[in-house]
Amino acid sequence: MVGSVFVMPGTVAPPRGGILRDFHNRYETVRESLSLIDRAAREMGLPDISARLIEHNGTSDRRGPEVQYLEIFAVAIATHRVLIAEGARPVAIVGQSIGELWALAAAGRLSVEDAARLAVARSQALTRQGWGGKMLAVGVDGRRAESLTGLIGHPDLVLACENTPRQSVISGPEPLIEHVERVADALGWPSFRLDVPHPTHTPAMAQAARDLRAAAPRVPYGAGRWRVCSPWLGRDIGDDDPVDLVADALTARVRMLHTIRDLHAAGADVFVECGEWPVVTKFVEASVPGVRCVVPLSESDPVEAVRALVAESTDSGPFRPRLPLPSSNGHGPTVRVSTATSADRVSALPATVPSPRADVPAPTPAMSYVATVPLPAPVAPAAPVAPAPIAPADPVDAAAPAAPEGSPTSAGLDYETVLAELQTLYGDFLGYPPDLLGEDDGLESELGVESLKQVALLGRVSDRFDLPGLRANSSLLTVGTLRRIAESVVQGRAEAAAR
Repeated sequence: MVGSVFVMPGTVAPPRGGILRDFHNRYETVRESLSLIDRAAREMGLPDISARLIEHNGTSDRRGPEVQYLEIFAVAIATHRVLIAEGARPVAIVGQSIGELWALAAAGRLSVEDAARLAVARSQALTRQGWGGKMLAVGVDGRRAESLTGLIGHPDLVLACENTPRQSVISGPEPLIEHVERVADALGWPSFRLDVPHPTHTPAMAQAARDLRAAAPRVPYGAGRWRVCSPWLGRDIGDDDPVDLVADALTARVRMLHTIRDLHAAGADVFVECGEWPVVTKFVEASVPGVRCVVPLSESDPVEAVRALVAESTDSGPFRPRLPLPSSNGHGPTVRVSTATSADRVSALPATVPSPRADVPAPTPAMSYVATVPLPAPVAPAAPVAPAPIAPADPVDAAAPAAPEGSPTSAGLDYETVLAELQTLYGDFLGYPPDLLGEDDGLESELGVESLKQVALLGRVSDRFDLPGLRANSSLLTVGTLRRIAESVVQGRAEAAAR
């Protein structure tokens, strides 16, 4: 029997325009869910959320983080609805940070509209507090990361997330995060700042948590169809009030690593990500080597990917969800909100790198909660299935060859010109002949370019083509190919010229 877990991403990059067009056209249940989110958004003075996700365009009218959160929610719930419509049945649903709200709605323990309202209330409470903090992904285990915060000894500087055996996130005041970066660098620990609208998972968020409890409307909650596992609670959701869950999660540590391993030990052998790119599934692959991960929306045909998954489960035996016991409030079990966030380096992406969808434009630069951090040299031998990590290196080594002089930076760049320049730039930096760098080769999965080097290279591309926002587009790191980067450059230059 196949045990399938659905995972909901937290604060990732805003979705591409048109990403839900096919789902919207083919599934009534998706249309209904998007309509509910749009209605809730309008009630709160926000624009329709679904329009950009359905229409074939790559632009985004960002009106603060609330729109970003609701767009991520729309993608997650739409993917979940397609999975269910095609016959998939999870043994559990897991959410990453605010993604646990999506899990509540997906499990049927909280209405779609109330999940949207609570997501906006959470965002507004965090914005009102206006805390000047940062989150830093560090390529070490939680014990070492916590030891580092202990050396500095500030109550708001804490180990916020344990994502994988060798990837943790530290949250704290920005000046102290700068100290952590310097110490990590001296120790040879790779690190990367997370570009998030609201740093969380620290005691510094206590005021926002109190504000949320006071301001957020209490919402009905009750029985759902599936388990919801909370990485910050360390247990299944029980008879828990959703507002309290979301508020408590703001100051809690997230133990995604432990939740993933517990689910796998209990029989889960397939993890399905209800998002656009592999995010939580990267944590899964790094934490349980060899487990199967599926990200339907990153496939060239998402519906066919879902149907293939269901067919495989049918061949192996039915999906059999473990139904939760009745809760003490008389309404059935309720949902708990999980609080994990941030990023990780995966040991390897799925064996076949998904092809980018031909009917959707390349993504535009955007904020992302996800950073991919390479592994430091291990103290003990790594698990047999994990590739040997690349020793940390200065990603901006002055000795590395610069991009060729005279490359075009004007607006009228064509794809072939940009691709040729990228092949030269990447080839010089990596020591590869440019003609061996295929436009569809996965930079990490096929060429072995670890994440920190990808960050450095994307920074050079950003500088070369005068596209400062490009370096923040984490989706180009998550499923990085020269084709996707070249398309983003061409689109970015065209948009810059039109302004």
